Amino acid sequence: MSKKYLAILTILIAIILDQVIKIYIKTHFELGESVVVFDWFRIHFVENNGMAMGFEFGGTLGKLFLTFFRLLAVPVMIYWLYQNIKKKMHSGVIIAIALIIAGAIGNIIDSVFYGVIFDHSNHKVATLFSDKPYGEIFQGKVVDMFYFPFIEDAVLPDWIPFIGGEMFTFFQYIFNPADAFISIGVALLFIFSKYAFPKEEKIVKE
Repeated sequence: MSKKYLAILTILIAIILDQVIKIYIKTHFELGESVVVFDWFRIHFVENNGMAMGFEFGGTLGKLFLTFFRLLAVPVMIYWLYQNIKKKMHSGVIIAIALIIAGAIGNIIDSVFYGVIFDHSNHKVATLFSDKPYGEIFQGKVVDMFYFPFIEDAVLPDWIPFIGGEMFTFFQYIFNPADAFISIGVALLFIFSKYAFPKEEKIVKE
């Protein structure tokens, strides 16, 4: 398979998988509903205003800034991907950039469109293409669902300064497939960094 089609296929599969899972969760779970798959893995439906792992970013204006930043960043990433394809870069680098692009697009779709195609999930399951959507365009909330509390409600040792004796959970962040694709893409860039960021050979003058 050519690197061009590898990139396109990776992006399409990742975006479709991301949206299928999010739409399923949105149309089958109430907000806050949780299903235990294993003790260390749960499907837990939450929503956030657009940052990865459920972080917030400055309310409505912050959300708009983040969405438009992604809209500007995606074309830059696509251009970088195009350049790497032209250079016949290592497939690991191509897949990495494609996953980051797909993850960004996945969360952009939520932020831009979900507010006008879904109604609220509060105390009920949301309806797709509802007559009474919960928001406006660019005001959609990102759907998160993957929760891996490997260590839950543990007590930190007393000798740890400032936070000793307090309860903590590891890993406490809830994320979605798009976040996972971005994280995997970044990890792959580190793994294949010698290909992704090649050092220019020094010209030795005699």
